[in-house]
Amino acid sequence: MGPKGHDSTPSRIPNRVLNVLDQAEFAGNSIRLTGKLDRDLYVATNKVIEAAGGKWSSKLKVHEFSWNAADAIEQVILTGCVTKKQELGQFDSPAPIVDRAVDMAQIEDGMLVLEPSAGTGNIVKAAKLAGARVMAYELDPERFAALEAGIFNEGGIANDDFLTVSPNPIFDRVVMNPPFSRQADIDHVLHAANFLKPGGRLVAIMAEGVMFRGNKKAANFRNWVEAHSGTIESLPHGAFKESGTRFCRNSFFPLPGLWPALAGEEKADVQGQAIRPVGNPAVRALVSRLQSEPA
Repeated sequence: MGPKGHDSTPSRIPNRVLNVLDQAEFAGNSIRLTGKLDRDLYVATNKVIEAAGGKWSSKLKVHEFSWNAADAIEQVILTGCVTKKQELGQFDSPAPIVDRAVDMAQIEDGMLVLEPSAGTGNIVKAAKLAGARVMAYELDPERFAALEAGIFNEGGIANDDFLTVSPNPIFDRVVMNPPFSRQADIDHVLHAANFLKPGGRLVAIMAEGVMFRGNKKAANFRNWVEAHSGTIESLPHGAFKESGTRFCRNSFFPLPGLWPALAGEEKADVQGQAIRPVGNPAVRALVSRLQSEPA
């Protein structure tokens, strides 16, 4: 809470301003607005750029930052508000968001669930409480070690970059909170969809930019969601506040598993990233055991 008991969560930036920022041109530490903007829209956009640290250069006709302008504005677009400069990537999901995601996943006792970016294990714990068997990936070595020594002390987790793992469609559910930076959440969700068995279900916590960004990647993702009968639901304002992250905008992405239609799409979805088999022996053993169990 801020002074006099006011909520300190920053105000949301209007979508029309975020769209202008999304279409801007970047060169190093500078940003140049494109297209014809009416005065009110320009004033609103200029206010956001200045609040994020940009200063107008009348000589160069651009706004200049003291650091990479694209990174500064990407942060604004991802969060939907102006926050202090920080490295945006994986943010741990607060309990109410995790509970909602697991509820939306409709997990049943004994189901096999995948968490592609386990973080501190909040989603994993909730899925296990719902009766699921859980497998996970975590790229950060320290977080992986903590998970392996704790809730995965009997195996089932790999210290791998999820985007490099070959799809194995054995999972009933995928529940995930992927990295957000530079629209990485889209890459992770598209890749994760290929791990579901027919009739499975995927729920992802994503940056709300997937709902309004005008670039090709976001537009193609929205088309993909629609083609597979998915929906996107906005989270409450300031939903990540208790995790220490001032996100003004986030979304849930629940998608039913119509996965036979995805055959052959996976390599294009992750934009040519190298694919390799699962490298963790414990995970390979668990996969083998699960595949041998009767349906």
